[in-house]
Amino acid sequence: MKFLLGKKIGMSQVFDSAGNVTPVTLVEAGPLTVLQRKTKEKDGYESLQFGFGTRKAKNIKKPQKGHFKEMGSFSVVREFRIEGLDAVPEVGAKVDVSVFKEGDAVKVAGITKAKGFQGVVKRHGFHGASATHGTKHAHREPGSIGATWPQRVIKGRRMAGRMGADRVTIEGLRVVKIDQTHNLLAINGAIPGRNGGLLEIISE
Repeated sequence: MKFLLGKKIGMSQVFDSAGNVTPVTLVEAGPLTVLQRKTKEKDGYESLQFGFGTRKAKNIKKPQKGHFKEMGSFSVVREFRIEGLDAVPEVGAKVDVSVFKEGDAVKVAGITKAKGFQGVVKRHGFHGASATHGTKHAHREPGSIGATWPQRVIKGRRMAGRMGADRVTIEGLRVVKIDQTHNLLAINGAIPGRNGGLLEIISE
């Protein structure tokens, strides 16, 4: 399994030799540093822990400094489960975009844009009340939220509330271009999250 952490840059487009255009999302992926190897004997499962990004040394707490072991100052630490640690990098090794090849199938996970508290029209697509025939101050209201029995609001009722900021995984994507010099991946299609958001890129 191949995987990387990256930062979403934004959308662009790529032209092939025939002049066909492919919409892509540019991702600044890696490099990652292997911080820890977890084994079944010691931890009960096998995984690799990676550090990504940088932050100021004054913002790193002493336990984190001891865990990083002078390998850097990382803003993000993530763990990926792996079966069989024999063929994976050692602690301190770097992982970059070279693990992927153009044409590789990947799935990308990110946090969608947060939209705050929204009503039912925007959040759930309700069409609202009629604009005429006596409707007054109720054009975007949800309408009835219950019945005579039971005397409570049924669990799962679609109502107004906080929208967005959900973890979403998009499958069936493809690596279109790789720029090893600048640690860039061009992945076809749209990817969840705002520009600058953290992404997990995993091979399918």
